[in-house]
Amino acid sequence: MAKERPGIGEGRSPRQRASGPGEIVDVGRLDAGFRHEITAEPGGERFMRCFSCGTCVAGCPVAGTTAGRAWAEEYNPRRIIRMALLGMRQEVLSSKFVWMCSTCYTCYERCPQDVHIPEVMNAIRNIAVREGHIPEGFRLQAELLRDHGRLYEITGFENERRVEQGLPPIRERATDVHRILVRSGVVGSGEESEPGEGEP
Repeated sequence: MAKERPGIGEGRSPRQRASGPGEIVDVGRLDAGFRHEITAEPGGERFMRCFSCGTCVAGCPVAGTTAGRAWAEEYNPRRIIRMALLGMRQEVLSSKFVWMCSTCYTCYERCPQDVHIPEVMNAIRNIAVREGHIPEGFRLQAELLRDHGRLYEITGFENERRVEQGLPPIRERATDVHRILVRSGVVGSGEESEPGEGEP
């Protein structure tokens, strides 16, 4: 005879019921001020209006392309906002989803509460960068920007091809980009000297 499955929430502690299947949230580790830190960031002002209706998830291309995979629940705007509202600071700041958001604004256009979810993701990214939670791929891109002012180095080969096409050579001008990266906290002010202007 088949064993009946327990009803919703049965067989789990109150803390497990609150957090979802298989996960336990230690309420002692929650940061109640995290939500206010996000609302203080540009773009995060309206995120506490969210009432978890799920409209954002229904239209999210990132959530859609990851559907059916074991790790798909991580790529869910509603979940990341709920975690932020609960004060799950470390889990939110170290989440891959905030970096995977394509900023297509579909969620914002559909949100009945007018929550600017792509801007909220930017606000969370800003906090994550300040605290050193930057995925390796983005860190490498920042280093290229710091060193060359663009995502790839311009060599003699590229400029020779440009001259053949009647175009002026490109000079690397990384100084302004370097200053922006230092001010945003992506690159420390002590990291290498400011790059000079490149040769054509």
